[in-house]
Amino acid sequence: MSILSVKNITHYFGDKLVIKNISFDLLHKERVGLVGANGSGKSTLLKIINGYHLADEGTIDWLPQTKVGYLEQHIELVKGITIRQYLQSAYQHLYDIEAEMLQLSNQLGVVPEVELDLYLKRFALLQEQLDHGDFYLIDAKVEEIADGLGITTLGLETDVSKLSGGQRTKLLLAKLLLEEPNVLLLDEPTNYLDVSHIEWLTNYLRNYPHSFILISHDTGFMNEVVNIIYHLEHKMLTRYLGNYQKFLETYELRKQQSFLAYNRQQAEIKKLETYVQKNKARASTSKQAKAREKKLMKIDRIDIPNPPPKPKFAFRVCERPASIIAELQQLQVGYDRPLLPPFSRTVRRGEKIAITGYNGIGKSTTLKTIIGEITPLSGTISFGQNVRAAYFSQEMVEAPDISPLEYLWNIHPNMTQKEVRQALARTGLKSEHIFQPLSLLSGGEQTRVRLCEFMLEESNWLILDEPTNHLDIMAKKILSKALQEYEGTIIVVSHEPDFYSPWVTQVWNLEQWGVSN
Repeated sequence: MSILSVKNITHYFGDKLVIKNISFDLLHKERVGLVGANGSGKSTLLKIINGYHLADEGTIDWLPQTKVGYLEQHIELVKGITIRQYLQSAYQHLYDIEAEMLQLSNQLGVVPEVELDLYLKRFALLQEQLDHGDFYLIDAKVEEIADGLGITTLGLETDVSKLSGGQRTKLLLAKLLLEEPNVLLLDEPTNYLDVSHIEWLTNYLRNYPHSFILISHDTGFMNEVVNIIYHLEHKMLTRYLGNYQKFLETYELRKQQSFLAYNRQQAEIKKLETYVQKNKARASTSKQAKAREKKLMKIDRIDIPNPPPKPKFAFRVCERPASIIAELQQLQVGYDRPLLPPFSRTVRRGEKIAITGYNGIGKSTTLKTIIGEITPLSGTISFGQNVRAAYFSQEMVEAPDISPLEYLWNIHPNMTQKEVRQALARTGLKSEHIFQPLSLLSGGEQTRVRLCEFMLEESNWLILDEPTNHLDIMAKKILSKALQEYEGTIIVVSHEPDFYSPWVTQVWNLEQWGVSN
């Protein structure tokens, strides 16, 4: 029996068709990878399944009593709640049972004897429910999940309002895993996770006892955890058995077969059209020509949809800087306490440096200290002559309700509208994306807008914090190639060695700095 039945779903954003006539069934213990290019509608489909959006056509039917957990890309948390309390709220129903038990316990000494038996039976039932729900293991479960996803390093007594967007996403993921719903809907769960935490999540999902639908551009991760791929392309959904690698092989074969069938059909159409044109006017052959014309009209024509536009990322050096880009002397980074021992480093012109280490060790803090967004706890930073840095932050703090065109035009008022549109188009965004509010774009589309802004900056030193978050596989490869060809200096924080290893000249592993420097 299906846990979820999706029938003939069609959805528009304004007059833009996003999803067309999609149907599928989700069965118990199916592990689905939902794949497709940025902007193809993957996140929208998850939101429709979860009820965040209403489809314009079609139906979504859940098996009764199905518990669904949804991980979205952007969340808000209420001030005054600690990380531990937030995670414990996954078991709120058990805490409510405990509260009722305590209330019953306080009443046992004063209830009439005729009601005592009823109170004791209710007390025993509640105790059984707590035991069945492993109530007395909650703290251990919370700490296990928090440690596995790298949340423990943030401090479990930290107020959730102090967390960054990436840390909040990890927190929501941890709560979902603690709730253990019948169906997990996960949108880019490996964003903001380092290698060791991705490995932990991989093992967790391998052993997950229920179903999940997963959006991820981390193909290695997806290969390990899914057994079905749903490919969303050209507004339609196609099902493939197996993991992502198997999907790629089958998809490539299907694509070749489609092109062969299309070419054969085009040759047949041309042959029929030529015959009709030559013979329709002749009395001796007009009957045969009309028969072929009818045959032409009945042909179910094969369409070869245009592939999504490839982005064209490119970065240029505005002016040649001095040979020494930056000198870091006994630098100590952190907020109320140091995250790392004092360190000294020299960044030279043309160097391309990757900063690595587990989440919370201080990678982003180091970048923000270098660019002056955070004051160092101690030490000094000096820059060479003519050094101009451009900084790509890990996330857009809050997507405004203006279009990408308006957003970039506000930053670069001297550009013409045509120039701004051309710049956005180079990142692979279409006209419908350019005029939509930023807040309605997917995470990948927002990242492309920010990369467009980044490319337009006058700089000779690129500083990037997790630039591949939300980007699809094709965009990651093209961005990696653009950074490889860049003639200036780069410092990048990334948890994807496949992205940066072809072009970095050195790696700053902060985990080693914590031991010795």
